[in-house]
Amino acid sequence: MAQMVINPTVKDYKSEVKPTWCPGCGDFGVLNATFRGLASMKLALDQTVVVSGIGCSSRFPHFMKTFGFHSVHGRALPVAQGLKMARPDLNVVTVGGDGDFFSIGAGHLVHAALRNIDITVVVMDNEIYGLTKGQTSPTSPHGHVTKSTPYGLMASQFNPVATVLSLNVGFVARGYSAKPKDLAALIEQGINYKGFAFIHALSPCPTFYHTFDAWDAAVTPIPTDHDTSDRSKAIALSMEMEKPYIGLFYREERPTMDEAARQLAENAKPFNIEDYMKRYA
Repeated sequence: MAQMVINPTVKDYKSEVKPTWCPGCGDFGVLNATFRGLASMKLALDQTVVVSGIGCSSRFPHFMKTFGFHSVHGRALPVAQGLKMARPDLNVVTVGGDGDFFSIGAGHLVHAALRNIDITVVVMDNEIYGLTKGQTSPTSPHGHVTKSTPYGLMASQFNPVATVLSLNVGFVARGYSAKPKDLAALIEQGINYKGFAFIHALSPCPTFYHTFDAWDAAVTPIPTDHDTSDRSKAIALSMEMEKPYIGLFYREERPTMDEAARQLAENAKPFNIEDYMKRYA
């Protein structure tokens, strides 16, 4: 149960439930970054909700003292959107993995992005299905060999950042779990952003695929002179898959659907069935 805590610190956001991830899992770093980001903002525990789907990363709500909703596979975004529409006063953070958001939940990602409802999305991407013992996921690279793809993955690799940029998302960033301070800053910026904020978090699964060494050598900070208001340049950066860029790709302020819906409700005239039926007389 979330509770009111005056001037919360990192430890105040931690629940009594200890993380059950494999030793060395990148999700520990993402969880730590989330604690840091929330603590830096001093967000009230009883005004913050973490919504997840199913998977290793979606155990998040159990490890936090904020309110939480552990939904079903791929359905974290519909729950988060409905929650924000019903309770616009709450800070809604949606977390999950590459399967949750880019496979079974891919359709929800498209519509949530286009609606621009004020929620923050943190996707922990390990490019593999860790919970079910190492099958390929949408973000696994072409040719990747697993027990379920012994001759190599024949599908193309999904590009999360390029996809959401093409969907007109106004806040798009990528972090790395081995750099929790930087990731915490991105999460804080995402929560502060009024609209749909998307944060792609690279989170290695040493048990079934990536080691930290591999991504340590690959991740590249976005150039300091990058113009975050230029969507075309952001898309160009996102197309680099071998050495993925980390940092803020794009930011643009635009109206949110939840604000528009509330304004519509406030300005709407009382509904009169007789006047309505006259249209069809």
